[in-house]
Amino acid sequence: MPDRSTARAGQAAPTVTDPAHLRNVVLIGCSGAGKTTLAESLALAAGAIGRTGRVSDGTTVSDHEEIEHQQQRSVQLSLLPLEWNGIKVNLLDPPGHPDFSADLRAALHAADAAVFVVSATDPVTSPTRALWRECAAEGIPRAIAVAKLDIARSSFDDILTACHDAFGLGPDTLRPLFLPVQHDGHPDGSVDLLTGHTYGQTEPLPDTAPARDSLVEAISGQDDTLMERYLAGDTLDTDSLEDGMRREVLACTLHPAVPTTDAGLGAAELLDLITTAFPDPTQRTRPAPECDPDAPLAAQVVRVTGDAYVGRISLLRIYAGTLRPDTRIHLTGPDHPGDQDGDERVTGLTSPFGKLQRSVPHAVAGDLVCAAKLTSARAGDTAHEPGHPVKLDTWTLPEPLLPIAIEAHSKADDDKLSQALARLAAEDPALRLEQNPDTHQLVLWCTGEAHADVVLDRLRSRHGVHVDTVEPRVALRETFGTAAAGHGRLVKQSGGHGQYAICDLEVEPLPAGAGFEFDEHVVGGAVPKHFIPSVEKGVRAQLAKGVSTGYPLVDVRVTLTDGKAHSVDSSDSSFQTAAALALRDAAEHAVIRLLEPVAAVSVLLPDDYLGAVLTDLSARRGRVLGTETGGPALTLLRAEVPELELVRYPVDLRSLTHGTAEFSRAYLRHEPMPAALATRYTEGRARS
Repeated sequence: MPDRSTARAGQAAPTVTDPAHLRNVVLIGCSGAGKTTLAESLALAAGAIGRTGRVSDGTTVSDHEEIEHQQQRSVQLSLLPLEWNGIKVNLLDPPGHPDFSADLRAALHAADAAVFVVSATDPVTSPTRALWRECAAEGIPRAIAVAKLDIARSSFDDILTACHDAFGLGPDTLRPLFLPVQHDGHPDGSVDLLTGHTYGQTEPLPDTAPARDSLVEAISGQDDTLMERYLAGDTLDTDSLEDGMRREVLACTLHPAVPTTDAGLGAAELLDLITTAFPDPTQRTRPAPECDPDAPLAAQVVRVTGDAYVGRISLLRIYAGTLRPDTRIHLTGPDHPGDQDGDERVTGLTSPFGKLQRSVPHAVAGDLVCAAKLTSARAGDTAHEPGHPVKLDTWTLPEPLLPIAIEAHSKADDDKLSQALARLAAEDPALRLEQNPDTHQLVLWCTGEAHADVVLDRLRSRHGVHVDTVEPRVALRETFGTAAAGHGRLVKQSGGHGQYAICDLEVEPLPAGAGFEFDEHVVGGAVPKHFIPSVEKGVRAQLAKGVSTGYPLVDVRVTLTDGKAHSVDSSDSSFQTAAALALRDAAEHAVIRLLEPVAAVSVLLPDDYLGAVLTDLSARRGRVLGTETGGPALTLLRAEVPELELVRYPVDLRSLTHGTAEFSRAYLRHEPMPAALATRYTEGRARS
């Protein structure tokens, strides 16, 4: 392996001119696995921070928002540009919590390789297994960093065996590249199995021969020349083995493993692995423009964040060309339908490190860089030179399924709320805003409780807007359960023109989803023709208000059968009012039913949790329609569930399945609510 880097803490942002000198790597692991601690160890080993864990401006690698300290976890994607032996390593550290998987998806899309951080105290979680399968399907080269070995009771070999089984790997696919050296029962050093070099504590040295032979066999297995030499008993030189390992890693037929500790063991070794075995941007296997610094610009917005002083900051992955300050770009995406709507000028380029933004002169194809004040940029947008259009594939975003209804705390907050939410939605692609026309509530659709906490904290801390959360309401409906007739009479005389209108209506229920029908069977001109539209207008206005609980009335046919008019005192408004009175009168003589929305729900979950999820859905008045195979050891469950029971379902489902299930929902229809439940809602509405 190459010699150690001699970079010092507080060094300038690394820049490159050749894409071959770049590595874009994402750290993947569940919350608490030790990703951020490993990232800080890598930064320390590379000389980007000092022993205090701080950069030259006093910030730490993980310093971003106060809520990260409150929740004791990362809540946004971090980029750490490091330099190691002349190679720039763009280390992408997304949050491990499932609520922030939008950042993980963005980081996976921007990276060319992945390091799975597996905690020795809790080796492999179900979400980590799912991400491994996803990376395998995308052909992303992977390695494993076993973290927290200094506090675990399991041996390094036992953990690798658990990873091998959990990830379903074939023989010779997962092999240690370094072995830990134990001292008084704790790893204090490591041995490079290819070179024999030792790092840190070197005594007592373990027997490395069996592990080295297995690694050499795994490297040689796919290379006929190396295998022939190996079988012939030749001593394979280090360069040949490293070249072979690189080919196997790029082909995803070998996944090296590195032992690490919270004290920093394994950081330098992992950087060596990244720079020698991981692909550079020119070797990217997934679809992208050719990585040519001299080609027309093709880039993609990975993330958009807000800064109190700088404003909006967009993180870009450059796929082709070279981006320089004072360059005009064109943005394309869902929010840029017109040819000119996405034109922006790049003012300055920076490289982030913690809260620090360090200026850089340019960013070549394959690099990651930040640009400030791209006011129309959204995550996933493609950026290209005007006149050289290109469209880059984007990534799948998680569907926000947890509703959080909010109200401004004061009039001053209300004045600022709309603009603040628009800015947050532009920065957070996983956040969806809804002004519900039925419940008249402002609803934030989030991916989970942790996501909701972050959104509300940013409203307060970034934008100075305080809000109160309230119970989300569901859009209920009313309908007639039986036919009835109603009489509406409006007769008022107060000097001058009075008000006179009499309407007789018949109301009958229609099938669910039929909507509203209006008819008239008036004989003898009892209601003049020009007032009949006024009757319908009055009925429709009352339908929107409801007749019993205040919820809209649906699925009825209203027929005007009789009425009276006055030659002077009748008017459009009089007949509207009389029609509304007649409809309310009919409701007093009929059975009014309360309708609730029902959603079609699909749940993809591991087979082990099927029983618990079925029991839970039954308690939520759900009707299971069936199950089918959703993949290896996975079940796809389909059900119909009242939306009243789904308000907290994302949180409860995650708890039931330990974060391994996915679900989607879609409005299906309104149907009658059980009588006992309807009575409670009716009484509650009357009290309010």
